[in-house]
Formats: sequence, C-alpha cells, structure tokens
Amino acid sequence: MNQIKTALKLFAILMILVGIIYPVAVTVLAQLIFPKEAGGSLIYDSGGTLKGSALIGQPFSDPKYFWSRPSATSDFPYNPLASGGSNLGPTNKVLIDQISNRTELLKSSGIQAPVPSDLVEASASGLDPHISIQSALIQIPRVARERNLDEGTVRKLVLEHVEERQFGFLGEQRINVLELNLALDSMK
Repeated sequence: MNQIKTALKLFAILMILVGIIYPVAVTVLAQLIFPKEAGGSLIYDSGGTLKGSALIGQPFSDPKYFWSRPSATSDFPYNPLASGGSNLGPTNKVLIDQISNRTELLKSSGIQAPVPSDLVEASASGLDPHISIQSALIQIPRVARERNLDEGTVRKLVLEHVEERQFGFLGEQRINVLELNLALDSMK
C-alpha cells in the first residue's frame, strides 16, 4: 500500500511539474524573448490587416503578384493541417503532368528563361513561403508589365527582400513571397 501512495504522489508531482509548470514557463519565456516568433510570425499590411504568416506559403495566381512555390497539401494549397509532400515519384504520370502544366503556365505568362524547379515542384512540407532569387527575378517582367511599373523598380524591390542564409551558412538566399507581394501592394 505504501508503494501505491508513493507512486501516486510522484505521479501528481510530475504531472504538475511537467504538465503545467514547465509548459507555462516555456510559453512565457518564449513570449518574452521571441514575441513575434512565438505568436506565429504573423504579417500585417500597412493598414493593420492580418495577411498571413511568414512561415506558411500563400497561394498567388494573379499575374500582378509574384507566384509562390506550388503546394502539395491536401484539401487546399498551403493547408498547415495537412503538411506534407505528394509522395509522387519522379516517374509518376500525375507528377509529370503537374510539372508540365505548371511549366506551360509560367511560359505562357512570358517567362523565357529556363523555369527554376522551385516554381514547378512542391516542397517536402507543401508550406514553403519562400522562392529562390532566380524564381523571383524571372517573374519581374510579368509583374512590372501587369502593374505598369519599370522593371528596374521591381528588381530593386526584389533585391531588397532577399533573406540571407540562416546563421550565415545554412540553406540558400531566398525571398518570402508574401512579404514581397505586400511590399508591391504598398508601392504608390
């Protein structure tokens, strides 16, 4: 009987310590040290309207915007509850058709250069909010034409939104599409 009482006391102590105190302490500490990140890295437009998160891609199909990397999530694009790739192999006809259709759409929008893979292939999570610098640069003529802007102005804006490698050496330089498109919308 003593062993059961001891086990129940230990269980109660650990439940309070690990199930309540620790999660609350970590949450409070995260909110104090990294308030933006702990809140979901939310992005607001100049009017204060919530537009999305810097961590989750957004679907853009209007020619006046830079287009995002495709998403392979189920139900709808960039669905954070269904994060994951399509699991289609490189010889799968469905994947080949998807890539062909995306490439044709990009070519029909005026892109002359070879299409970068990140504009036609979904990321492993299906939620990637970034595209490569090359992917943004080849979209400049279309975006400038649709917005009646000088290509040099749009190029300058793109280059201002280049994010460096994480910690200076991890990954590649990239551009957050939502932030870039919001900057485009805020131009006079």
